[in-house]
Amino acid sequence: MLGAGLALALCALQLCPAALGGSYPQLLVERSGSRRLSKVGGFAWENCGDRRDPVVLQSLSVAPDPISIPGSLRVSAAVSSGKAMASPLKVVLVVEKALGDLWIQLPCIDQLGSCTYNDVCTILDNLIPPGTTCPEPLLTYGIPCHCPFKAGSYSLPASDFILPDVELPAWMTNGNYRVRAAVSNGGEELACIKVAFSLQSQ
Repeated sequence: MLGAGLALALCALQLCPAALGGSYPQLLVERSGSRRLSKVGGFAWENCGDRRDPVVLQSLSVAPDPISIPGSLRVSAAVSSGKAMASPLKVVLVVEKALGDLWIQLPCIDQLGSCTYNDVCTILDNLIPPGTTCPEPLLTYGIPCHCPFKAGSYSLPASDFILPDVELPAWMTNGNYRVRAAVSNGGEELACIKVAFSLQSQ
């Protein structure tokens, strides 16, 4: 489950982009061109499920703050799971951007933003083909990268990752964002995590 969580975190950090939300007026955005993501900062997280959720993020540390891109990133995390998790694992992302004192929910555009992924197990299989060894540092610490995920505790000690240049759509503006990710199977919520951060692009 930690492997899936890390994948979701990366999806969230490549985030979202502006447009509309709820009853608020639609925001006009420019879709052509691209920007280079330069910094991600102000990272914070919390569990948002009720006490019945079997999967809980126990700890998550991301450094430095802000994160320079390209650059290096150090991550440590721990997850406990009271239940085995098998395909299909549905993930619903709700992405919001601060607009003054309001938080505007962003739509799903080109698989970025407030999107629903019907089975992240399939996404993981596409990223890391079945039968392929899990990449480091997951392999060293015995963290699975494919479904099903057995019940138990998973821990990633402080590990360094190299971040390459990241191109963002031109309509993804600088600002403060928050993301809610809910994981479910067969209608049963298994985990819920909220993260908040700021983006700066050039």
